[in-house]
Amino acid sequence: MDYAELRQRFATLTTAHLADACIRAGVPVRCGPAGLAAVVPGSRVFGRVLPARHVGSVDVFLEAFAGAEPGDVLVVDNGGRSDEACVGDLAVLEAADAGLSGIVVWGLHRDTADIRAIGLPVFSLGALPTGPLRLDDRPQDALDSARVGQWTVGRADLVAADEDGALFLPADHAAELLASAERIRDTERGQADRIRAGEGLRRQLGFSGYLERRRAEPALTFREHLRSVGGAIEE
Repeated sequence: MDYAELRQRFATLTTAHLADACIRAGVPVRCGPAGLAAVVPGSRVFGRVLPARHVGSVDVFLEAFAGAEPGDVLVVDNGGRSDEACVGDLAVLEAADAGLSGIVVWGLHRDTADIRAIGLPVFSLGALPTGPLRLDDRPQDALDSARVGQWTVGRADLVAADEDGALFLPADHAAELLASAERIRDTERGQADRIRAGEGLRRQLGFSGYLERRRAEPALTFREHLRSVGGAIEE
C-alpha cells in the first residue's frame, strides 16, 4: 500500500469528509474522544498506526520506534489519564528522527513550547507539567494495540487527524474511503459555491419538495431524500 500517496490525497480532505465516507461505506466511524486536539493549531497528520501502551516509562516508545516505518504515526494509549503527561519534547524529537509523521496521545503531553518548536504534529487531550510518578507492570502486548477512547487500534489501521480531531480507518478500505471522501468534498464545495452565487441550500436540495413528500410519506427521512437528489450535507 502506498501510504505516501494516501497521505497526499488526505492533504485536500478533512476528517469530516472521511467520517462521512465511512458512513456511506458502512464502516464504523471510529473517532477519538472530543478534546483530542493539536498542540499546534492547524496541524494535520495521516499515517499507519504505530501503537504503544504507556505504563509510566518512555522505553515503550523507544522500542516502538525501532519497528517503525517512515510516515507511521505513534498512537499512545495512556488511558486518557489527566494526572500525568506521558509524552514530552525528547520523545517527540526521537519520533521525528525515526521518520514518524506525528503522534496521537490518549492522554496528556508536556514541554509544549519545545514541541511547538520541533514542528512534528502532536495531538493530545491537553498539557500538564508533571510526567509519570508511577511505573506499572507492562503487558506483553504493549506494542500490539492501543486504545483511544472507546476504540482499540493497531497496525492494520490508519489514523487521520486535523482541527476536527482524530479518526481511525481500516487500512484495507483506505483507498475506497478516500475516493468517497473526495466525491463528498467536491459535492459540498459545489454546493457552497452555489450558495455564494445566490442559490440557497434549501433550493438546491429541493427542501420544499421533501416537506411535501414527507406529508404523504411520514416515514421518509431527510437522508433518504438527500441520496435521491445527490446531496452531501449529512453523510
